[in-house]
Amino acid sequence: MCWSATADLVAGGAITAVGVGCVTRAVRARPRAVPLAALPLLLGAHQIIEAVIWNDGGGSGPTVLAWAVIALPLLPVWVPASVWCAVAPHTRRRLIVPLAAGMVTSGALAYVLATSTVTAEVRGHTMGYSIGLPHAGWLLAGYLVATIGSLLLSGERGPVLLGVLAAVVAAVCAALWRWEFISTWCAGAALCSVALYWWLGRDSRTVSRS
Repeated sequence: MCWSATADLVAGGAITAVGVGCVTRAVRARPRAVPLAALPLLLGAHQIIEAVIWNDGGGSGPTVLAWAVIALPLLPVWVPASVWCAVAPHTRRRLIVPLAAGMVTSGALAYVLATSTVTAEVRGHTMGYSIGLPHAGWLLAGYLVATIGSLLLSGERGPVLLGVLAAVVAAVCAALWRWEFISTWCAGAALCSVALYWWLGRDSRTVSRS
């Protein structure tokens, strides 16, 4: 989330461009990391979708639902599954809990989206989304274990750094959004995408030297 339609659009385009670079590097140096490398493409699309929501002044409908699908059921299963693919097979056992948490959380959130209406409204310099989430605390815990937890437990330098950055970004953005001051998730997503690009670049240089 960004603080305006223009900011969302610019950030979304930049993050998408980084995502193209990430996928290119992954295909060359680490093919099994392609799903993880594609994460910035997903985040970039998310920002661009929100730019449309800003222009519409919030409300509900297919665009808001598309935003919610990416944010809620898709990310908590995409992140741990892509980390699972990216790491060495002998380290995957430690990812069983985050992957299971992601699947359960994703299923619960998908059910909520299928049975509820998501609405968006401008709140100061943020875009707020409303949806009735039962057991929100448990769902949030499962979401964090699936996304940030899988990165921190990956055992790979790049994903671990990405997990630390994501944790800090999530905490800062949550505080600023709570005050309805400004949403900075777009900057955080860009930072995480660049970190992912750097990690994949290290692998690419290793391949070119071998």
